[in-house]
Amino acid sequence: MEYTVKKLGELAGVSPRTLRYYDEIGILKPARINSSGYRIYGEKEVDKLQQILFYKELGVELQQIKDILEDPTFDLTSALAEHRDQLLAKRKQLDQLIANVDKTIAVKKGRMTMSDKEKFEGFKKDMIDENERKYGKEIREKYGDDTVNQSNANLQNMTQEEYERANTLAEDIHEMLAEAFKTGDPSSEAAQEAAELHKQWISMYWPQYSKEAHAGLGDMYATDDRFKAYYDKEQDGVAEFLRDAIYVYTGMKK
Repeated sequence: MEYTVKKLGELAGVSPRTLRYYDEIGILKPARINSSGYRIYGEKEVDKLQQILFYKELGVELQQIKDILEDPTFDLTSALAEHRDQLLAKRKQLDQLIANVDKTIAVKKGRMTMSDKEKFEGFKKDMIDENERKYGKEIREKYGDDTVNQSNANLQNMTQEEYERANTLAEDIHEMLAEAFKTGDPSSEAAQEAAELHKQWISMYWPQYSKEAHAGLGDMYATDDRFKAYYDKEQDGVAEFLRDAIYVYTGMKK
């Protein structure tokens, strides 16, 4: 079956403007242009749009989606199986959060009691599931399943005080990085303090610290678009600056 922009938009729940934009950037071209100048889409394009929308739902940027779909090794069946696994994980995450909210409501109504640890379990599990969804594949390939599983266990077993300390450290890192970045020198006192804070932060999650792993994490921050966007959200270049500061701190400068 074939569809015009309007019909495909209605079918997929996207606007005609979005489909035209996808054509302009080359992520979804129509099968052909008819004699009246209308874009016409076939089954192949419908399947591709489904993939685009799946990846968008999972928070993947359009350029990255385009790169994935244009990869000659891309396999639709495998991609669908992966989407299914990710959606199931997301459903599990939502179920856990709903259960946590239900417990909290019950506590407020006096029907049950809830420990401080229980109050934070849902949020910590949410963080673990979100990290797995976004970065799990890359992190597990780089550091191995045992290391990642232990890191997740460390987070899940954190006390409220430890959890708050980890969040405070994360904020301190960003503040110190902002100051250090102004110097332009990754070996400056401020930059090295940021690297030290970063060591303290990851040490709360990692089963054990190593300079090599720390430097490897810095590499990932600078080369992976998702990590890079996190550190560069205020100013471009911060992720690479942190990497270089970690190189100096660990003595692994390249």
